[in-house]
Amino acid sequence: VYEAIGWIQLVMAALSILGSGSIIVCVMLQRLSRTPELQPLFLLSVSDLLLALCWLIGAALFSQHCSSLNTHCYHLHTVEQILYMASFFYTLNYVWNLYTGIREKFYSCMNGYPVQFSNRVSTAGKITALLSGLFPVLLMTPVFIQGNISQCQANFSEPYRCLLMHTGALYLTSEHQQPIRACSLLHTYCITVFLATFFLTLLSIVALVVKARRIYRRVVTSNGFLGNQQRASFSVMDRRMLLYPLIFVLCWGPAVGLALLQEVKPSAGQGKVGVALYISQV
Repeated sequence: VYEAIGWIQLVMAALSILGSGSIIVCVMLQRLSRTPELQPLFLLSVSDLLLALCWLIGAALFSQHCSSLNTHCYHLHTVEQILYMASFFYTLNYVWNLYTGIREKFYSCMNGYPVQFSNRVSTAGKITALLSGLFPVLLMTPVFIQGNISQCQANFSEPYRCLLMHTGALYLTSEHQQPIRACSLLHTYCITVFLATFFLTLLSIVALVVKARRIYRRVVTSNGFLGNQQRASFSVMDRRMLLYPLIFVLCWGPAVGLALLQEVKPSAGQGKVGVALYISQV
């Protein structure tokens, strides 16, 4: 199973690198990376690109056998979790940017004044972008420090090595060793932080989508205030607001489901259910 997942992860990582890289190159060539409209998308693409590079490295290391592989995999999974959470926060930042754009455009149309566009990112936008990348690092700092103190990397001998998330083995074997207590607590902390940030992001995105839908409903029911072109513009923005949360859930749902199973009912995460979720998260 792991060998097949390794090849799938290699291909998907390459495709993710191409997708995120194309967005980054396109934005950079047009010198739009610092504009308020595209900076959230640019930062999200950068975090996704770095995450895809980690997946590519993990897939490449899976077939390697060396004395320091456990250490490399342990630190790689920690870096991956930082990028997971950064991707969550940058996704939320991007959806927030879409919502504020819809809100400002609606009120400007209703009040009869043109939308004010700025070529510079606001101070609040810069702080949000900084915290979205810094907060995951702060959350995972205890894992780096305590993990090295307890030498958790020396006990990291999972069969999946560097593949995807450190959620536990799909099948327990006689060679499987129970980690020391400190390392086990760190692993539980990592999964808990991952799940907490995911559900916090998901709830925030759902709240923004509901607010955006209310604005769009007002656009549809308004008479005489908006022209056909403006209504069409709102319709496009509304579809974008629905598309990105849907992609977010489809991309991260299997990983979250597997993490929940491993924490709530570990036996349910073994076997066919675990394999299906494990492959789906690729």
